Amino acid sequence: MLKNYSFTVVERFLRYVQIDTQSNPQSNTYPSSEKQKLLSNLLANELLAMGFTDAKADEYGYVYATIPANTTDKVPVICFCSHIDTAPDCSGTGVKPILHERYDGSDIVLPDDRTQVIRLVSYPYLKEHIGYPIITASGLTLLGADDKAGVAEIMDMANYLSSHPGIRHGMIKILFTPDEEVGHGTAKLDLQKLGSNFAYTLDGGEMGSLEDETFSADGVTITINGVMAHPGYAKGKMVNALKIMGDILAALPKTQWCPEVTDGREGFVHALRMDGLAEKATIEFIVRDFDTAQLVIHETRLKNIAEEMILKYPGASMQFDVQEQYRNMKEVLDQYPKIIEYAEEAYKKVGISILKKPIRGGTDGSRLSFMGLPCPNLFTGMQAIHSKHEWIGVRDMEKAVEMLVALVQVVK
Repeated sequence: MLKNYSFTVVERFLRYVQIDTQSNPQSNTYPSSEKQKLLSNLLANELLAMGFTDAKADEYGYVYATIPANTTDKVPVICFCSHIDTAPDCSGTGVKPILHERYDGSDIVLPDDRTQVIRLVSYPYLKEHIGYPIITASGLTLLGADDKAGVAEIMDMANYLSSHPGIRHGMIKILFTPDEEVGHGTAKLDLQKLGSNFAYTLDGGEMGSLEDETFSADGVTITINGVMAHPGYAKGKMVNALKIMGDILAALPKTQWCPEVTDGREGFVHALRMDGLAEKATIEFIVRDFDTAQLVIHETRLKNIAEEMILKYPGASMQFDVQEQYRNMKEVLDQYPKIIEYAEEAYKKVGISILKKPIRGGTDGSRLSFMGLPCPNLFTGMQAIHSKHEWIGVRDMEKAVEMLVALVQVVK
């Protein structure tokens, strides 16, 4: 533990999660929801109050700040990054965090919807927190630990360093990003303004997790063009795009190739959203695999399934559009082993066992790495993310702060 220090991470976290920062995947603005700026501005002001005079929230919702070096040694400039937005998958409006002072191992019935029960059998990592405090939401919303836990931990690290000038470290950059959950977390990022040699995202799960590998990811949109006619006189004329859409979805495999039945290093194709009318309909997919080359194979298979269905409907047509989302950051990070070594040394210094495994998802670190800023992912403690069962252990959050303080000292 950090000596003679009262952690602020929990108090900060409980405040931050009550600010609705849910991003909007259907928006074309930056940020995708204006309300994200409420937290951006708050964080910038808190950093200014700590004495970091360049802290600023910009027009896009990014927060930049610098913790100046207090050593004359030539040390790389490092950055710590977390995202301020919460996922569109579950409501983030009216979050009511609950601090359970001493978790006793029993099922947790969430008070605002008693059908929502966090069970030890479903979340075995809870065993590690018996006797310690944990934080949940109230049953109607997600909690927002993804990624306000990372935000609060970085802020507490900054607070510790500002009040302990004897801790020697190089220049540290702080970055908070909007819209990570909708894939736009780096869309308006100014890397030149950031001025870092490498970075770490705090966007990981259980204590000890250290991640240098993500999925590679594409998005696919299938647009189905039917033939419209007045339904009273449609015989032999109408081709209903909605029915074709249904056939395509029904033709997808049920026992493999989808997220419901894959894990480990298996990739998948996931139908994410559909919309349309009888004349025109769209289906949006996400395509994921750790091997980037496999994305084309998955997409070809999906296109073949769709084309096979279209052929059954003379007069119908389709467009198949692929958009690159992010790539496996391991392709970059393998070229910079020292960055991982620094993190491993910091984990060991504070007594954390290292757990390395690939992320079945992505982080801002994926995009940052390919933008020229190598960026692995560190733990925050968040669990059951994107759901009403989301929870986090106070012990993990405080240990993350301790680890960050150690990490700034081992970078040379």
